[in-house]
Amino acid sequence: MTQKIAFLGLGVMGAAMAANLVKHGYSVIGWNRTKDRPAIATFTDVGGTLAESLEAAVSNADIVFSCLGDVPDVTEVLIGANGALNFAKANTIFIDTSTIGRDAAKLIGKVLMDDGLRFLDAPVSGGDMGARNGTLTFMVGGKLDDLQECLPLFEAMGSHIKHCGEIGNGQAVKLCNQSLVSVYMLALCETMQIAEKMNIDPQLVVDVCGSGAAGSWALTNLGMKVATGDFQAGFAIKHMLKDLRLVSEISSEPDDTDRLPAIALAMKKFLEASQLDDGQGTEQGTQAMIRAYK
Repeated sequence: MTQKIAFLGLGVMGAAMAANLVKHGYSVIGWNRTKDRPAIATFTDVGGTLAESLEAAVSNADIVFSCLGDVPDVTEVLIGANGALNFAKANTIFIDTSTIGRDAAKLIGKVLMDDGLRFLDAPVSGGDMGARNGTLTFMVGGKLDDLQECLPLFEAMGSHIKHCGEIGNGQAVKLCNQSLVSVYMLALCETMQIAEKMNIDPQLVVDVCGSGAAGSWALTNLGMKVATGDFQAGFAIKHMLKDLRLVSEISSEPDDTDRLPAIALAMKKFLEASQLDDGQGTEQGTQAMIRAYK
């Protein structure tokens, strides 16, 4: 495996994804803006190399993955004045797995391609468990040939890799995904309250309802966390609020929220939960939405 890979962003998701690349025999050099993030050990403990600078990470890479926060973070790290494009070799493939929306992906892709580079937007679904287990879903926008070239890398990190069309389409599908996930959480929180009022074991709800038409990833993986008050973040409320902000920015029509009442309610409940504990609720997992009902 001769491809040299850089991985920018070694948070909970990025570190686990980069670690899976290392486990599959790839040469990976990682970089993170904050050097003391605990998650970085997930990557270095399996043999990943931590770069001291963005230039050191990118300059010899054939493929550059990024897993960052919001639009400004991705923009700065990839195409900013001191961004990765300044250090990359010609024809390097950049693959951004962050959730930044279609417009930002198109803009970043254009800047990179105008500089002689290639780009895929490839947001993921599956949470921290999917990142650790290598079972993520990748929604990929960009040239099919570029995806095919990188397919073994995606398969080292995920179990479902879907080409969604042109650059930006991966992000578009991810926002649809987040719309579904946010509304699932409303239903999950309310279902667990109903079960409690009827003195039904929540595990019974997860087992029985999860095997039928009501089954979902959220019910199986987060149902008991809602019921037992386990709010440790796999996917934090702050990230969901960012994603739903991107959903709300899709159209400037003033009455869109009237057409999307469930998403508007999900945003309201996530925001209420985020403001608890003097604003620290934003760091808890999305299952902490249940706190907004108390």
